[in-house]
Amino acid sequence: MFLGTYSPKLDEKGRLILPAKFWDELGGGVVVAKGQERCLYVFSEREFEVVYETARKASLTNKEARDYFRVLLSGAHQELPDKQHRVTIPAALREYAGLDRELTVIGAGTRAEIWNTEAWNSYYATAESGYVDTSEEVIPGLF
Repeated sequence: MFLGTYSPKLDEKGRLILPAKFWDELGGGVVVAKGQERCLYVFSEREFEVVYETARKASLTNKEARDYFRVLLSGAHQELPDKQHRVTIPAALREYAGLDRELTVIGAGTRAEIWNTEAWNSYYATAESGYVDTSEEVIPGLF
């Protein structure tokens, strides 16, 4: 499970060192894909297979499902971390997420997310306000 918030740096070759707490889960290979809110999702290969199998069950006659699947898979990048636990983020994905040297990597349960630090701080400020003020069940059965 991916938890926590980290502040790694992107090097001049577009590589980032994965947080140490994620090494065991991601050491066998990663898939980096476009996420919502202009972040990047980082899945273990095993977890991405679950995502893929779930998504491929959607009806091909559903345009929204086709669009989502196309965007997700066409931008996905599969890679094996190197010996220093670095992964290369392709230029197209860096551009999509507005990544520069300063990054924020968060644990989001079944995946990690890579954010432009300014975008994360802005998103988090808004989302935390909603979290604090939530007065009804948002996730069924959680509380």
